[in-house]
Amino acid sequence: MNGTELNASNAPLARFVAYGAFRAPWPGHVPSSPDPGHLEPSAVADLLPASSQDAERVPGGPLPAIAVSDAPPELLDAVVRLLRLLDRPRDREVLAPLVKREILWRLITGDQGEIVRQLGLADSSLSHVARAVRWIREHYAEPFRVEDLARLAGMSVSAFHRNFQTVTAMSPIQFQKQIRLQEARLMLATRAADVTGVSILVGYESPSQFSREYRRQFGTPPSQDAAHLGPSARARAGALP
Repeated sequence: MNGTELNASNAPLARFVAYGAFRAPWPGHVPSSPDPGHLEPSAVADLLPASSQDAERVPGGPLPAIAVSDAPPELLDAVVRLLRLLDRPRDREVLAPLVKREILWRLITGDQGEIVRQLGLADSSLSHVARAVRWIREHYAEPFRVEDLARLAGMSVSAFHRNFQTVTAMSPIQFQKQIRLQEARLMLATRAADVTGVSILVGYESPSQFSREYRRQFGTPPSQDAAHLGPSARARAGALP
């Protein structure tokens, strides 16, 4: 079954995954050159005027940032064409931006268009929360105070907690932990690294706590997961331009 999972919770690295259109080199990773899942708020805003007739305001609070629906053939076709450019560096430089713009248009005018459009609206709850999410993603190894994130988002602490939970389905601390664990798995899968070193790099002070949370998240200890993912994942990653 082909479907679209839209996850705007990690804006500005908001993502969509078109299932059935491609297979990622390893769990949780989408190729980054070009990255078919990357949604930039500025790119969304650029297309909003052209999509104004499709816009329908939804009353009430902030929209959820994660949604799933069937992917139309036009969207899957564009994703496949973008991924084929991985093997054509000369064509990719010229054509990738055009195809990515087409993909974004399909999303804006598709079933989950209202969620995507929120990324381009400066006054939307999603865009406010996105400021805090951007900070967490860029500084995931650093501790933070929720009060500081709320100030960054331009909200009171209570409103920030409520909107962050609605948008990401997690608390800020839980979101940071998810980012840390995903980054740790990516490091273990794509480079030769020891578990203790990786745990420190992603912000854990206790390697044993890191191992417990990693196993809880992925179902296997990090050392075993690294042994399973490492060689094949590194070979696939090396094949990407």
